[in-house]
Amino acid sequence: MSKFLDKIDSPQDLKKIPIENLPEVAREIRDMLLDTISKTGGHLSSNLGVVELTMAMHYVFDSPKDKFVWDVGHQSYVHKLLTGRKNRFDTLRQADGLCGFTKREESEHDTWNCGHGGTSISAALAFAKARDLKKVDNDVVAVIGDGSLTAGMAFEGLNHTGHIQSDMIVVLNDNEMSISANVGGMSAHLSKIMTGQVMLKIKSEIDQFLLAVPGIGKEISRYAHKIDEAIKGVFIPGRLFEDLGFRYVGPVDGHDVKTLIETFTAVKDLKGPTLMHVVTRKGKGYEQAEEKADIWHGAKPFNISTGEFYKKKSNPAYTNVFADALIELAKEDEKIVGITAAMPDGTGISKFGKEFPDRTFDVGMAEQHGVAFAGALAIEGFRPVAAIYSTFLQRAYDQVVHDICLMNLDVTFALDRAGIVGEDGATHQGLYDIAFLRTLPNMVVMAPKDENELRHMLKTAVDHKGPIAMRYPRGAGLGIPLDAKMKVLEIGKGEVVKDGSDIAIFAYGHTVDWAMQVSAMFEKEGVSVAVINARFAKPVDKELIVQYANSARCLITTEEHSLKGGFGSAVLEALQEEQVFAVPVKCIGLDDMVLEHGSSAQQRKDLKLDPEGMFETIMTFYGSIAEMEASGNGKKAVSANGNKPDLTVKRNLNG
Repeated sequence: MSKFLDKIDSPQDLKKIPIENLPEVAREIRDMLLDTISKTGGHLSSNLGVVELTMAMHYVFDSPKDKFVWDVGHQSYVHKLLTGRKNRFDTLRQADGLCGFTKREESEHDTWNCGHGGTSISAALAFAKARDLKKVDNDVVAVIGDGSLTAGMAFEGLNHTGHIQSDMIVVLNDNEMSISANVGGMSAHLSKIMTGQVMLKIKSEIDQFLLAVPGIGKEISRYAHKIDEAIKGVFIPGRLFEDLGFRYVGPVDGHDVKTLIETFTAVKDLKGPTLMHVVTRKGKGYEQAEEKADIWHGAKPFNISTGEFYKKKSNPAYTNVFADALIELAKEDEKIVGITAAMPDGTGISKFGKEFPDRTFDVGMAEQHGVAFAGALAIEGFRPVAAIYSTFLQRAYDQVVHDICLMNLDVTFALDRAGIVGEDGATHQGLYDIAFLRTLPNMVVMAPKDENELRHMLKTAVDHKGPIAMRYPRGAGLGIPLDAKMKVLEIGKGEVVKDGSDIAIFAYGHTVDWAMQVSAMFEKEGVSVAVINARFAKPVDKELIVQYANSARCLITTEEHSLKGGFGSAVLEALQEEQVFAVPVKCIGLDDMVLEHGSSAQQRKDLKLDPEGMFETIMTFYGSIAEMEASGNGKKAVSANGNKPDLTVKRNLNG
């Protein structure tokens, strides 16, 4: 039982606790973070690092009247604990439980839905300007990490904020730089003096006095400002922000809750934008996470006492197979380079980087820059492979269009985490890449049926002339043997995995394995099912599509992607282009929806995207076709093998 945390159900409860007891509250919060995340998994090191910062914000400001905007939002667990969600914290990242990021639908204290980095300053500025236009009184605080500050959008927000000078605070949570006792202490001291109300008043009065001196007052004032700026430039590492129009405060020790409260109190009522530089340590309070903060950023369930992750025996992950294949190809071709955007471990590029450090580029949280960077490298004769999560490539769509496709440049996009990603939820689901890529001129879009085919597709991609994208899912592959040598696949050609006469399933990507299981289920019902590994969503294999449209009683498409504009849409377009209209088609994928967080396996089951669900959907569809055929309204009155249609499938489904 916690002495203090048990009594905190709102920020107002936190304010009742004396400041001298807040370090004990911080310890209790860290204990709860460890206890919960060790079971559910989640972002550990980032949340351990912002405990005191979050407490100080809620101690000084009045949420939800005062608005907090968290960048990315993966560091908002402490904020959730202090805003009435403590009793549900054990549901973190589970279906119908708490989201791993801030979510407006979850609490009035969450002002902005997030999950991607770099958005907080822009949103906070809008909240501040809306406040001014509505003539109401509240504070706005954006919290952004040094990692997110590499996003171009963050600088756009800083630039606009400095220009219009709305009252707001940007907290720069810097968890990479340690505080030097001398420089840091002096900087904090000078900042405190320079931003105090008394000093600001004195500076204002001196300035007015100098300006009043006849003839030379303006010139003296200008030189006085130069001296002031020069002094701050020497002692305060915030000149960049001041040049952008911000008042700079810091660095402040992000684990000294008393100092944080004092500093927030001092800057709370200042006019104009203020940037408060707070230095924290990722993983603070848990030795294992402090030592290896990157590994503990997104933690899997673990043993608290030993720091060991609970390991499940599984097949090699698609990410690892991709990394190994890229290394293998790069050993043969010195023009291959690897690019990632702040996700070297998640994409496998870190493994590539150990082999080829000079040919590896982590551009930071800057997908736009990374894609344009890849394009120019391609012009210079290199073969850039940009490994980016499907959800994050959305951030660089203009660059994919303008800087790659329009110039038909030889860039490979390796889209990890394509499809359902599970616990990370709506902002991270990779459900739109087929649609937003296949519309683009010169772009080829493909997906492997398994990890072995991934290797062949990567070889195909780096040999291809022009832009090409390969999507593959999160997690383990099928564990099948890998071919010793990679080969180039023919662009736009599918593969007949299993022939059949009644139903033809065109499966895209990793849904091929599920289609094979569905086929086996139908065989037990006496229905012959063909399974075609589509391989390409652009260009699709029109020849195979038309062939089975003319021979099978119906076509089925399967994909783990939105049905709007996805692979199924591409097949329907091909049928229209080839003037084939008689064959019934059923597209299986995700409807027009927002898919929240939860177990990916459970989500697939609920959406009927697992083999059993697909079987049920196809069975219903096939049964309705059989009924139409029997009534003479369908495409054929008999099946392809000359037998009358068997309606037991439909009857069995309906009991």
